Amino acid sequence: MAAGFKGATFAKARRDVGNPISPVAPHPRFEALPPYTGTGSDLVLMLESILPGITAKAAEAGKLVFHSVGDTGGIHGTETQSAISDAMEAQIKNAADGSTPSFFYHLGDVVYFNGMSTHYVEQFYEPYQYYDAPIFAIPGNHDGDTQTRPGDESDSESSLYGFMKNFCSVTSEPFFKYRSTMTQPYCYWTLEAPFVHIIGTYSNVDGLPDARGTNAQLTWLAQRLKSVPQDKWVILTVHHPCYSLDSVHGGYQETLDAMDRAFEMSGRAPDAVLSGHVHNTQRFSRDFNGSKTIPYVIAGAGGYANNLRAMHKLQAGLEKVALPYGTTV
Repeated sequence: MAAGFKGATFAKARRDVGNPISPVAPHPRFEALPPYTGTGSDLVLMLESILPGITAKAAEAGKLVFHSVGDTGGIHGTETQSAISDAMEAQIKNAADGSTPSFFYHLGDVVYFNGMSTHYVEQFYEPYQYYDAPIFAIPGNHDGDTQTRPGDESDSESSLYGFMKNFCSVTSEPFFKYRSTMTQPYCYWTLEAPFVHIIGTYSNVDGLPDARGTNAQLTWLAQRLKSVPQDKWVILTVHHPCYSLDSVHGGYQETLDAMDRAFEMSGRAPDAVLSGHVHNTQRFSRDFNGSKTIPYVIAGAGGYANNLRAMHKLQAGLEKVALPYGTTV
């Protein structure tokens, strides 16, 4: 143990087996968000503006298909990340009529460990250079983190600098071979697509959508949920999962509380919630107020975990319990 830290305890409190929510962190970190430089406050991007004709195409097929996974950045080498992108490319090429994925929606942690712009070529543009569809994203904690660890290279960029430069460009700019920068309006935003509005949120470094004492993103989220037409589905994306039965992170109470508050304020809950952060795949079914069942899906095995040992394991004891497992929450 390093000098000066004797007697200190840094491990998270261990959860009971079957508890999918971790205790609230006593001092969660929050990085200031970049200034918004757009002209509107609704923060909406129309999929039709990126893929002309997609509305008619989806209507003919009767569905919209897309890829979604997070935690891809290949800081340990891009072999696993590239294998996954190769599989997604094959799904585009080999899909049956009407089932071709139209885009990839990234669930955060695009670039490790601090989202630096200098790493976007090897961790993002090269692995997806042959992915023949647009890529959208929300940021993850590593995309916004600026705190370097021992041995890390110095990080002089402001929080989310690389993400904003590559995903929230004012105009789409050719950057690397076959892919240009994306023109999302901000780090939290809405993609209006055929059949569905996908509302992307940013849960910052430690699962806080807003800094303590503020509510800008919460207010925006409630307004967006309320504004979605009743004949449209709603998918909510947030990097930190509300629920997780893994043994490393667990679910994030702060994220869950903020989302639930927005549902209450708007009078509408989403039809599905997609998250990353935990490096495995899980699916929870939540009975929400007796009115609907909401699937909460974790898809965080996008490439960062480059071997089975790096994958996040379930809580000790769950492997002995028949799944699906009914939690106490």
